[in-house]
Amino acid sequence: MADTPDSDRRPSIHEVRPVPLRNVAQWLGGAVLVLFGALFIQILVTSENMKWSVVASYLFDAKILSGLGMTLLLTILAMVLGLSIGIVLAIMRLSSGRVFQTASWCWIWFFRGVPPLVQMIFWYNLALLLPEISIGVPFGPKFVSWNTNDVITPFTAAIMGLAFTESAYAAEMIRAGIQAVSFGQTEAAATLGMTRGQALRRIVLPQALRIVIPPIGNDTISMLKFTSLVSVLALPDLLYSAQMIYARTYQTIPLLIVATLWYLVLTTVLTFAEHAIEHRLKAEPGQKAKGKWWEFSLFSHQRAEVQK
Repeated sequence: MADTPDSDRRPSIHEVRPVPLRNVAQWLGGAVLVLFGALFIQILVTSENMKWSVVASYLFDAKILSGLGMTLLLTILAMVLGLSIGIVLAIMRLSSGRVFQTASWCWIWFFRGVPPLVQMIFWYNLALLLPEISIGVPFGPKFVSWNTNDVITPFTAAIMGLAFTESAYAAEMIRAGIQAVSFGQTEAAATLGMTRGQALRRIVLPQALRIVIPPIGNDTISMLKFTSLVSVLALPDLLYSAQMIYARTYQTIPLLIVATLWYLVLTTVLTFAEHAIEHRLKAEPGQKAKGKWWEFSLFSHQRAEVQK
């Protein structure tokens, strides 16, 4: 059999180097974005109204840092309380009891439908509806009672409005995560002698955690920004502290930039923390997670495929 000429030999797929197609739309879109970015940077740098010296002088002001601490405290307490209630609501929604299902559905329906700002104002003015809060036998004697204005402070009203709103959203996320776990694993746990509560704590919830971590991370970032609503209650969070300063100094834009910078710093830290936790949960038990936690999984997967 005669040898095939080199000109007629089909090249090996390992020797062919693919050439990507040129996408004119991407180049044009990228040029427009670069142009707008340059204009934005020019405004930040050249505008005299930005007053970066004033921004620098108030960035670590004692009142600003105190408001920053209040913002973090509100975020942590609202998320912990909201997630705790959300877990209970999710379990109630999946319960076989109609009363639990209905009560959970009504809670979720109400607190998802009422804006958190409206809730805060309502809870703060609860004394107009209930002048006294008491504990005792229903329709019977009271054991102990408190003045509502002493119990519902601006801080308490803020926590209630934020946490109750979060509980409604968290309940649906956790319920979806629990339902995503195969029911066969619950049956397998039952064959091992586990009760439903043990199977839920040891088998279902740990697996559902992997599914609900990304949306809960997004909710935490949203909660951080929702805390700015408490300024209507005169609660000295980050935004209200900045407002009090520029109401006295008339440096409105610089103080708003200070608040913006701190919100950006906090959201960036929370975003990286979310990626790190999500990356860690991707690993199999007893194994180390692959890749870098700061890389997006889509891009890291593509690079791994190319390297192969």
